[in-house]
Amino acid sequence: MSDTPDLPEPAFLDRGDGHRLAYRRTAGTGPGIVFLGGFKSDMTGSKALALEDWAKARGRAFLRFDYLGHGESSGGFEEGTIGRWADDAIAALDALTEGPQILIGSSMGGWIMLLAALARPERVAALVGIAPAPDFTEDLMWAEFSEEQREQLLRDGRLPLPSPYAEEPTVVTRRLVEEGRDHLLLRGGIPLTCPLRILQGRRDPDVPWPHALRLEEAYAGEDVKTVLIKDGDHRLSREEDLRVLKGVLEGLVASLD
Repeated sequence: MSDTPDLPEPAFLDRGDGHRLAYRRTAGTGPGIVFLGGFKSDMTGSKALALEDWAKARGRAFLRFDYLGHGESSGGFEEGTIGRWADDAIAALDALTEGPQILIGSSMGGWIMLLAALARPERVAALVGIAPAPDFTEDLMWAEFSEEQREQLLRDGRLPLPSPYAEEPTVVTRRLVEEGRDHLLLRGGIPLTCPLRILQGRRDPDVPWPHALRLEEAYAGEDVKTVLIKDGDHRLSREEDLRVLKGVLEGLVASLD
């Protein structure tokens, strides 16, 4: 579940297909920061808000938004796919930011940030993955499903799964898994060379820490640093985790400015 503090109403980006994306944007200097949330997460989570505060204190541009079917954006969650959510991120990058950006992706957002960077490499100054989960639909869902779960997904088109983060189950759709195969990145090299920073908890039950090392190996650029937090979980949203994240971002920005 995400934090839900009292916030001003969001603005909306029209996607031209009857849907619109909710967003909140802070003006400032560049390179700006764009936060990309996780699977069934939204832009009011503690990491997004902590990063926004960090950016505001430094007069740096910041953008957070909700994908289709997430948070305050239109559409149903089950309508979404990796390709659609990546397209949402690219649309937000194109319409709501100027100049080079640092993309920060949490969990699924780590996959989305890579896809957005591949589509707009000239707009991306650096990447920060927080428990990044490229290829998760194939490697961390489909590969881990039992035969019965796979049969149910293929038969019914949807598979409700209990969530440790919400009372209601998370529904995985057949379309999500099958469409995700069009966007897999870890089977070959990822032809990006901008700086990449990875934060990963060793006690993450959702994205095992070796998954982060697979991303490190697949990434073409040499300026890659991975921080493993021994007692870190998936969210990495404790105060001590946020301090590490801000420190990584401070160092990254100093190297870019």
